[in-house]
Amino acid sequence: MLLKLKIQDALKSALKGKREIELSVLRMLSAAISNGEIAKRTKAWKEKPDLSAEELDKESRLTDEEINKIIVSEIKKRKEAVDLYEKGNRPELAEKENKENEILQSYLPEQLSEEEIKNIAQKMIEKTGAKQIKDMGRVMKELMLEVKNRADNSLASRIVKELLE
Repeated sequence: MLLKLKIQDALKSALKGKREIELSVLRMLSAAISNGEIAKRTKAWKEKPDLSAEELDKESRLTDEEINKIIVSEIKKRKEAVDLYEKGNRPELAEKENKENEILQSYLPEQLSEEEIKNIAQKMIEKTGAKQIKDMGRVMKELMLEVKNRADNSLASRIVKELLE
């Protein structure tokens, strides 16, 4: 819940400071968080229709972990857009998406370095007893539980693949 308040404060600051790109990104992020809360409220209401309005509000609040997942999802969308813009020879749009990505990254926990991910991945390979590339799913499951939004999934996947080959 603290993360949501941090984002709302940053949104107010960006509005007052007339920082257009930051304002745009934070508005989009706030909307995505609101959509997540609406989805969570709907699910809670369907599962427990006898809840009071206050209880339903408590049930529908997103945790910082859930908000981090939303941010990671938005970052992934930006990375895909950058790839498409670069393929379409639109560097100005790719640059805009990269700037938005940087803003979103600032709201995630500090990301692990490639070396740190490699060390954790090695431990997970030993823990699961993985020997071949076909065991990658088990390793990735354990690895992602360990790093929780502190590592890029595609980078982690590439590292595990390299270690298992």
